Amino acid sequence: PMTPSKHSPPSSGASTALALGAIVLWGSLAPLGVLLQHLPPFLLTGLGLLVGSLIAVPLSGGKLAALRVPLRTLALGVYGLFGFHFLLFIALRHAPPVQANLVNYLWPLGIVLMAPLFLPGMRLRLLHVGAAMLGFAGAALAILGASSGAGTGSAWAGGFAWGYIPALASAFVWASYSLLTQRVPPFSSAAIGLFGLVSGLLSLACHVLLEPSITLSPRDWGLVAAMGLGPLGAAFYLWDAALKRGDARAIGVLSFLTPLLSTLALLWVRGEWPSPSVAVAAAMIIGAAVLGSRAKSI
Repeated sequence: PMTPSKHSPPSSGASTALALGAIVLWGSLAPLGVLLQHLPPFLLTGLGLLVGSLIAVPLSGGKLAALRVPLRTLALGVYGLFGFHFLLFIALRHAPPVQANLVNYLWPLGIVLMAPLFLPGMRLRLLHVGAAMLGFAGAALAILGASSGAGTGSAWAGGFAWGYIPALASAFVWASYSLLTQRVPPFSSAAIGLFGLVSGLLSLACHVLLEPSITLSPRDWGLVAAMGLGPLGAAFYLWDAALKRGDARAIGVLSFLTPLLSTLALLWVRGEWPSPSVAVAAAMIIGAAVLGSRAKSI
């Protein structure tokens, strides 16, 4: 399932729906993370990815052949899933989280701007660039507006932190992974489960080496399962299927909805109303998505 030919014409409607599904699930990651913030991050990520890898069982129809990929494809999957989270967690430990989060959300911009570099025959139009810049400005406004409303705007006071470097690297990893999946031999989206399995085991190894041990409560396990089945599971399969079917540039612009939805979900968990800046950010991001969807391939 979900393995269209590499030469099939893109289906913008299907790819948009699949990408939106992934984006909505990723929007739930922050509030779930807040509810589980007492758990060490590598433990949480490792358990979540292992739970998410189980989705591959029904997706593959129980056939192991659907999970088999060349070694370089597996390496690319681990590079994306594990590399992204590993660098992001380092960034969050060594840079103010608001700034680190914003730098990390350069990845949709990276997808749009790097598409011609990674995908032969794909060109970048001015409309793509304009939509990407508008989307990133909206994402920045959403994050900054929410943080200042929560009284953490002062987090922007201060100089350069070296943690911004891994934050930027994590953005590059996810953008390049998303594009490079279209350069390797075609594989079933069920193989994402194998990527998650290996990445989850590596995350748990990091937990053992770098973090204190902890006992999870039944509520913790329930929330971990929700995270694993959603933003650390199904979202990755939907994302892969979307990229197989659509224009990476348009999907990249659409991805700027992720920080907006994440911010709105966090405000909802806190019982707070969105600030006017978040409303403006929503308009900017939706406008960017509309512009990006109208930028046809050349």
